[in-house]
Amino acid sequence: MKRLFLDANVLFSAAWQDGRARALFLLAKKTRATLLTSPHALDEARKNLEQKRPETLERFHELLAQIELVPEAPPALVSEALELGLPLKDAPILAAAWRAGTHALVTGDRRHFGPFFDQELAGVKIWSLKKAFRVLLAEARKR
Repeated sequence: MKRLFLDANVLFSAAWQDGRARALFLLAKKTRATLLTSPHALDEARKNLEQKRPETLERFHELLAQIELVPEAPPALVSEALELGLPLKDAPILAAAWRAGTHALVTGDRRHFGPFFDQELAGVKIWSLKKAFRVLLAEARKR
């Protein structure tokens, strides 16, 4: 069973529009994948939705029922993520994914995480939303 850590932008997209991000939630149910996120990512997604798409907050809260909230990573792990060149707002995301022992970090942030797409960093794969969707879709088709 896969454990997928969702970045704030994936949470935002799932609440805002029908598309891959929302479909990922359906595929996770079908494949019994666990969706995880951290308070940092959750807060960022919530703040962005409140500012840009407040009409989607109800859907956002419905989606949260399918997400396991994991603790933030300790400062030492955040420092390791910073050493990879991630900005301060993104380093806690990767660090929390590491701490939670996830299979993959799913993000739409091509600017900061793009150079790491399809790579494994300390045991966690960095996947675009498209890649995560394809992997879960392939698993769902096998069932």
